[in-house]
Amino acid sequence: MKKRAQVSLVLLAGASGAVDALAFTALGHVFAGVMTGNLVLLGISAGHGSGHDVTGPLYALGGYAVGAATTALVCRGIREARTTEWPGRVVACLAAQCLLLGFVAVAGGLLGGDPVGAWRTVLLVVAAVAMGAQSAAMVVAGSGAAPTTYFTGTLTTLVTGAVDGSGRDREQLWVIGRLLAVIGGAACAVAVREAAAPWGFVPPAVLTAAAVACQKPAHRMRRAVTELRKKTLPHTSTARH
Repeated sequence: MKKRAQVSLVLLAGASGAVDALAFTALGHVFAGVMTGNLVLLGISAGHGSGHDVTGPLYALGGYAVGAATTALVCRGIREARTTEWPGRVVACLAAQCLLLGFVAVAGGLLGGDPVGAWRTVLLVVAAVAMGAQSAAMVVAGSGAAPTTYFTGTLTTLVTGAVDGSGRDREQLWVIGRLLAVIGGAACAVAVREAAAPWGFVPPAVLTAAAVACQKPAHRMRRAVTELRKKTLPHTSTARH
């Protein structure tokens, strides 16, 4: 995997950790990216028989599904193109995710870093949509990417590789970097919110923007538009004849 992609993955992992930390501490004790956690929360609510506790996890699950489905639709047709470079449409989806997190940052700042009521739900859903989009984009990117919102499998692979000797290479250092980035991103977001609450939602947007910038978005998107034109122009010409 190229170094530029590895750096982007570390930054996205940091953004993921920051978003989930903020979702849990400021948006109702749920997760925006770790859907396994939300499923467990639903189970806990069912076990307690408290129906009102299911709304937060359900909103997050719904937002995540919308983000993932939208990215899958936008990137349809490039799933088989397993290259080491991220396709332009993948980068475009990450740029859109950055805009969503930018909205969360601005809205969270205007609300003093402590959204309540309907605004808390809105910001949770938007953050979950952004995380769903990020997860789906990394799936579409194929071998040139890796998970950046769920890390149980990543940690398992790291540990088993260290034990059986299959993971002793430079690639594993980047895996460790992503795991540490999750912790660092979460710590950064919470620390910023503790020090200056209105700025607490800014770190995820900044980290995601940096990840997109690493991918030379203008170049990738121009290439995606060119490829799209090549696919559509022949059909247009045929229709005219």
